[in-house]
Amino acid sequence: MTGVIELEKARLNMAARKGYRNWKSQFNEDFGPETKTSDLSTKTLALLARGKEKSTFYLFDLIMNLETLGSGFEFDDLRASAKMAVMDRYLFLLDRIRFEYMKRLGWLERYPGDTLPLVDLVIRFDELAPRLQAEKPLLSKDHDAYEAFSGMNDFEKEEFIRKMIAKALKGIQSTTR
Repeated sequence: MTGVIELEKARLNMAARKGYRNWKSQFNEDFGPETKTSDLSTKTLALLARGKEKSTFYLFDLIMNLETLGSGFEFDDLRASAKMAVMDRYLFLLDRIRFEYMKRLGWLERYPGDTLPLVDLVIRFDELAPRLQAEKPLLSKDHDAYEAFSGMNDFEKEEFIRKMIAKALKGIQSTTR
């Protein structure tokens, strides 16, 4: 049994190395199977959080390599069901990345999945995503709207957080130009 576990661990390490290969050359940081959103530099986090061109490629590349679907360059060549699976994982990771950015701004106390490695969020997506997507990020007690947020229902909290993402993205774009 130990041999099977070691073989799976080696496969995961190899997939993570491939998935992060382009990240290392772009961001000049070390990434591995245990890398969490909290381990990413603010510069890397800001680029990924934008969810545009380059950032999309890096997330697609990580996901596709981990799911043995090829490189991010081959996204357009995937069959429709595989594209949807990649997009689901992409949007899920993008939320975690944006939540981490908002946490660093001091807006969030914590968010669902903040202690899990990016690799786990991808390869255990079917197991983790339903539970984590049902949970809401916890607004920081220091945030101006904390009291009002505490009295909101789940739908209102979700809407409030989504509006905060838009504000955070505007801040990212103005600081990275």
